[in-house]
Amino acid sequence: MLLEQIEKENDIKKIAKEDYDALAEEIRQFLIEKISVTGGHLGSNLGAVELTMALHLALDLPGDKIIWDVGHQSYTHKLLTGRREGFTSLRKFHGMSGFPKRKESDCDCFDTGHSSTSISAGLGLVKARDLKGEQNTIVSVIGDGSLTGGMAYEALNNASRLDTNFIVILNDNNMSISENVGGISSYLNNVRTANSYLDLKEGVHKALGNSNRGNSLVAKIRKIKSGVKSLVIPGMFFEDMGITYLGPVNGHDINSLVKVIKEAQRVKGPVMIHVITEKGKGYVPAERHPARFHGAEPFEIETGLPKNPRTTANYTDIFSTVMCKLGQRNEKVVAITAAMPDGTGLKRFRNMYPDRFFDVGIAEEHAVTFAAGLAAGGMKPVVAIYSSFLQRAYDQILHDVCIQNLPVVFALDRAGLVGSDGETHQGIFDLSYLSCIPGMHIMAPKNKWELSDMLKFAVDFDGPMAIRYPRGEAYAGLKGYREPIVYGKSEWIYEEADIALLAVGSMVKTAEEVRLKLKEAGYACSLVNARFVKPIDEEMVKKAAAGHKLIVTLEENVASGGFGEKVRNCLDSHKLANNLLSVHIPDAYVEHGSVDLLKKEIGMDAESIFEQIKKCMA
Repeated sequence: MLLEQIEKENDIKKIAKEDYDALAEEIRQFLIEKISVTGGHLGSNLGAVELTMALHLALDLPGDKIIWDVGHQSYTHKLLTGRREGFTSLRKFHGMSGFPKRKESDCDCFDTGHSSTSISAGLGLVKARDLKGEQNTIVSVIGDGSLTGGMAYEALNNASRLDTNFIVILNDNNMSISENVGGISSYLNNVRTANSYLDLKEGVHKALGNSNRGNSLVAKIRKIKSGVKSLVIPGMFFEDMGITYLGPVNGHDINSLVKVIKEAQRVKGPVMIHVITEKGKGYVPAERHPARFHGAEPFEIETGLPKNPRTTANYTDIFSTVMCKLGQRNEKVVAITAAMPDGTGLKRFRNMYPDRFFDVGIAEEHAVTFAAGLAAGGMKPVVAIYSSFLQRAYDQILHDVCIQNLPVVFALDRAGLVGSDGETHQGIFDLSYLSCIPGMHIMAPKNKWELSDMLKFAVDFDGPMAIRYPRGEAYAGLKGYREPIVYGKSEWIYEEADIALLAVGSMVKTAEEVRLKLKEAGYACSLVNARFVKPIDEEMVKKAAAGHKLIVTLEENVASGGFGEKVRNCLDSHKLANNLLSVHIPDAYVEHGSVDLLKKEIGMDAESIFEQIKKCMA
């Protein structure tokens, strides 16, 4: 096998040119086989095989640097830098990350996980290079979907003033996670299909190749290049910014890619190479269903179908169903997502109410302020964004929503531990970063029915409201406990003595398990569903303090700024002496791995909590 000859970075240069296509095929088969077992980002990686090979052939790593935007397409890069064996533990606890990690390899020069950051990071590396007087090549690889994020343009605007080399590769597959939307997508579509320009460009190159006066013609052509492009492709956005544009280039032609990368290295200034690729290339199910194979669960290679198909609804499904019902009942309800109609469950709402659905692209900041404008205009916006992605819109939540007390509902999917995507995706900070904002209100449902009730309550609420719910199967327990939602009030599920378990959202299920263990051990134990994290139910806290020897708070959030800290502050403000055990995620970044394993590792599974409580009661 050709792939076995690659044990470290730059080994690809030992492969004969005539074997490049065979190596690309081996890489694709390797990725399909491995990801079918572990799960992972398949479609994006299959589309970037030749591009990655070309980069490794044209560059000299780790001296030269590649910054992968998001980083979910870096699997081939990992293969070509000697991490083949790591794929057996891909995205598993203590195993290889599904994203670039500096601690994994010197060839990973920047940790990524969210979109639209690579050009900014690359520009920083360029300036550091220049200040140190070095000559290495810096390449930022960014997808067309990531160009819907404003941060990319802030970086391009800054990079346009460079007088030293900086290469940006636009990996254009007409997709982000779902199909791209907006003006940038339309612009790139026009560039892709501008055959008249491509034909002219090819003709000029051929003429130059046959001419003895090639050098002088090159100079003349460069002078009129911008005019020709503006005539054939109106605007030439990147050239107008002062960025040399090369392309479009076939992203699956390795030799052409190597040639254009080497050409770009000679440019004294910023240069963008526009590469056209096909997401999922080489695997028919991924080509036909690219969104499904963006982040795939383990699947059957022959059919592409999941090995363990879901048989029960998850929280995203519940959110989807309730949103459609709310849209039917109230014409003012509108839905907003940032390039995630499938992931957030808004696809059905989009199909039913297309005029009231807005996919703004990978632009969380814009999504929030856009929602604020809709609310100011009399609508009832629901913004559905993953917990870790909403962090990017913090300023907009504070300034544009909460200061004006606008009735925007934030549906925070993937709150708490999310598992295999690791540090950049764990939704473990939202209670902290939201609850410190004046005017923000936060709820968390204990089960699927409560998510439905809370969403209805939030849409009718006159002010900012966030509902955070976890990834995965929707808990169906405690069905008989469904008191109406009352602002700022918790729900006493069991009232006893000795120990009071105060649980937030997903941790109610765990608290139930802990309570059974405590009962078997002879302790009387109350269980409270907190419901509201902001405002917390102070009367409930006082009652728990008065009637129990120990209060235990349970939350899937870091300690600092979390629910446990708020309960402690409440006890202190009312001068209530009471033992308090706070069960929370450590103030740290949690690596990738299954949620159950991670909970056990950090002491948040039922058995670990039970043992902690026994020590406190001893």
